[in-house]
Amino acid sequence: MNAFLTFFHIILWRPLFNILILLCYYLPGNNLGLSIIFLTLMIRLALYPLQKKASKSQLALQALQPKMKAIQKQYKGDREGQAKAMMELYKKEEINPFFSFLVMLIQFPILIVLYRLFWHGIQEENFVYLYGFVQRPEIINPIFLGLNLNEPSRILAVIVGIVFFVQTKLSIPKKEKEQKGVKKSAFGEMFQKQMLYLFPIFIVFILFSLPSALGLYLLVGGMFMAVQQYFAKKEYYLDKDSKNV
Repeated sequence: MNAFLTFFHIILWRPLFNILILLCYYLPGNNLGLSIIFLTLMIRLALYPLQKKASKSQLALQALQPKMKAIQKQYKGDREGQAKAMMELYKKEEINPFFSFLVMLIQFPILIVLYRLFWHGIQEENFVYLYGFVQRPEIINPIFLGLNLNEPSRILAVIVGIVFFVQTKLSIPKKEKEQKGVKKSAFGEMFQKQMLYLFPIFIVFILFSLPSALGLYLLVGGMFMAVQQYFAKKEYYLDKDSKNV
């Protein structure tokens, strides 16, 4: 466990901490809020290729629902045959059904690191972990747009919830005529509604008791993701329509 924590500290926590302090040093007013925004954009841009591929994979997977249901019907009671047929379908369509989960898994440790960074604010004892080329700012201003980022903000939490609602709604594929009347399963529809409504509410209640710094990170990241998913969805359906012409 100690080896894992050491690895986690060296590979993720320390680099992100140094980047944040470096941004605080060079950005106007040594402002923590501006630094978090720039750090979030850097992380999102680094993950952009993976997230774009995950979004398209999710849309393509939804478009395959009629074929998947046909396989389930054909191999009813034969789990091995059903699994093999599904894998052949994924291979033929060049889709990895686990790719979206993998991208989420990659982002989770980053969120944990930032949670640790912001939970008690930027602490004095952490400055010993600065790299030799990173200069320490004399002050770090936690006030951003009237909010103290070291303290919780219910207003910011609600805004983050709204952004996550929009982001989740954009990630849901539109109902397509080409699915020829195939209805979603009751489980699939219930899960989709839970993701659409319950997840943003869950985020809001969690942020009620967490520093606004983390809320700002989620807000900027959520806005970036919403825009990215909008264009990924638009590009996917344009490509699909052009192939059907």
